Amino acid sequence: MFEQVNRSTEYLCLLYYAFVPVDDPEALVRAQEILCRELGLRGRILVATEGLNGTVSGTRESCEEYMRVVHTDLRFASMSFKIDVVDRHVFRKLFVRVKKEIVTFRSETPINPSQQTGKHLSPKEFYERLTDPNVVVVDGRADYEYDIGHFEGAIRPDIATFREFPEWIKKNIPDAKDKTILTYCTGGVRCEKLSAYLMAEGYNDVYQLDGGIVTYGKDSEVKGALWKGRCYVFDERVAVEINADPNRVIVGRCRHCGEPTEEYVNCANHECHEQHLSCPYCQVAFNQSCSIACMTAPRRANAG
Repeated sequence: MFEQVNRSTEYLCLLYYAFVPVDDPEALVRAQEILCRELGLRGRILVATEGLNGTVSGTRESCEEYMRVVHTDLRFASMSFKIDVVDRHVFRKLFVRVKKEIVTFRSETPINPSQQTGKHLSPKEFYERLTDPNVVVVDGRADYEYDIGHFEGAIRPDIATFREFPEWIKKNIPDAKDKTILTYCTGGVRCEKLSAYLMAEGYNDVYQLDGGIVTYGKDSEVKGALWKGRCYVFDERVAVEINADPNRVIVGRCRHCGEPTEEYVNCANHECHEQHLSCPYCQVAFNQSCSIACMTAPRRANAG
């Protein structure tokens, strides 16, 4: 259901999803928006006929009430919440919308995660599989997410959005259909579709990390082992710690000079706005731009 947290902490961030039939997405959106506004929650909630996918922040009291109410809906009674303790709101506003998919994949191959996905592995089981040199480990996120942190030995997908995965799979791992494939993503929702797609395409031995990277990092037994760097998240924190080792490796590299860094900045060119890794020195030297061309662009934000 959901984990217990330190009740003296004021704010929480929730991450959750469920692939269940939703006959009236508009009605669920209205109910979710009313509930969140009454509780003072902020975040992003997507609803489709295939289910619900959300992440919100708020006071501990409000988040616990939100989870209680959501669990009274039989469709979401067993939905798990990933919980992070934070010191403030990590979203600026509330966004609740109806979408065609709760995570955009646009597969031409029919898939239904509520009926078939890869086998779910606990953090310990996933760790044990990672140590097998014969497995193929596929990072189920975009390239910029991989760049700040990933599991050892994972393949970096050269994609900017999740919907590019079907084409990437065809081009990069067409010969892996008889190999063991491990998939992982931030909270698990993308791997539901990714693993379902792999199985529909004839990959025979597919697994996914149950609860995603954030659950792996909270596991008291594995303690984030074999994870390098930090984990990118889609809120104002930008990235969070996963590996409990105080001597963990920084894998992020500055776009400009290649020095180790874990600082993301948005390009100051309004026509670009690309989020990229940049060390403090290059943020100044390149005027918070992702390239020399963007440094001289006519429409720029004041980078300070």
